[in-house]
Amino acid sequence: MSEKLLEVRGLKKYFPIKGGLLAKTIGHVKAVDGVDFDVRPGETLGLVGESGCGKTTTGRVIMRLLEATEGEVFYNGQDICKLSREAMRPLRKDLQIIFQDPYGSLNPRMMVADIVGEQLEIHGITRDHQERAEMVRQLLEVVGLSPHHLRRYPHEFSGGQRQRIGIARALALNPKLVVADEPVSALDVSIQAQIINLLMDLQEKYKLTYIFIAHDLSVVRHISTRVAVMYLGKIVELAPKDDLYAQPIHPYTRALLSAVPIPDPTVKKSRIILEGDVPSPANPPAGCRFHTRCREVVPRCREEVPEFRDVGAGHFVACHLA
Repeated sequence: MSEKLLEVRGLKKYFPIKGGLLAKTIGHVKAVDGVDFDVRPGETLGLVGESGCGKTTTGRVIMRLLEATEGEVFYNGQDICKLSREAMRPLRKDLQIIFQDPYGSLNPRMMVADIVGEQLEIHGITRDHQERAEMVRQLLEVVGLSPHHLRRYPHEFSGGQRQRIGIARALALNPKLVVADEPVSALDVSIQAQIINLLMDLQEKYKLTYIFIAHDLSVVRHISTRVAVMYLGKIVELAPKDDLYAQPIHPYTRALLSAVPIPDPTVKKSRIILEGDVPSPANPPAGCRFHTRCREVVPRCREEVPEFRDVGAGHFVACHLA
C-alpha cells in the first residue's frame, strides 16, 4: 500500500458571507482551511471531529460536488480540481459518495430500479432496459435487499434499507474510491452495526477504498485503517488507528478519546472536559486554532501556527508541544 490513490494538498473551501443592501461579500466562512492527507488503495481513512469542523465539506470538495477555493486533489496523479465538467465525467465512475441522510438523499418520486439504474444508463454501462434491470437486481442482492423491492418507492423502506439502496447506487459503477459521509449517524444502533459490517464486507469483496466521515470514534475505530482528526477546518492529528487510540498526542484528540464510553464498568476513565465553545470558522483564532480551549496552551500557541509534521511511524500531529 505504498502507492497513493488520492493526494490532497493545501485544500481550502471558503463560503462567502453576504451583507448590506447590495449583498456584498463582507467575510468568509473558512470551512476547510489548508488540509493535507493521502489515501492508499484498499484502506479506510477515518475522518473525525466535532460537528462543523469541515469533515463533510472536505468529502464533497474531493468529489467535486463543491468547488475548491484553493488547493489540489490528485486522483491517480491527476489534479481533478483543474478538470472541466466534461473531463471530470469519466472519473465519476471511480469516485462515488454515500450520503448521511438516507431520507433526503433518495428521490421520493423515483422507484428503486430507477434510483440505482439511472447512472448505469447515463454512463452507458448497460445496453438496454432488461440488462439494466438485471444489474440492479444483482446490486440489491449484494447489499442485502430483495429483487422484489425494485418497483417500490423510498418511503416504503426503513432507514437502514434506504441506506442500503444508497450503497447500491454508489456501487453501481464499480468505483475505486467511496466517500462515506456519516452513513450510519441517522440510524438506530443495531442497524448501524449491520451497515458497518456490510461496508467492510463490500470493501473486501470489491477492493474498495473508503474515506469514512464520522463523529462516533467507536465506529471509526472498528472500520478504519488510519484516522485523521479535524478541528475548525484543519487536520490536527493523523495516524494509524492503533497508534492514535493507544497514544494520542494532540490535546484535542485526547479530549475526544476520553469521551468514548468503555463497555467494562470496572475500568475507570477520567474525562477531559473542554471549556468554552468552538470558535467561529468565519473568524478563527490566530496561531493554533485549539489554543482557546487547550489546557496546555503556551504563549507560542497563540501566535504561531503549528507545523503538521511526522513524529514517527506515520504519526502526524500539528502541535507545538509534540
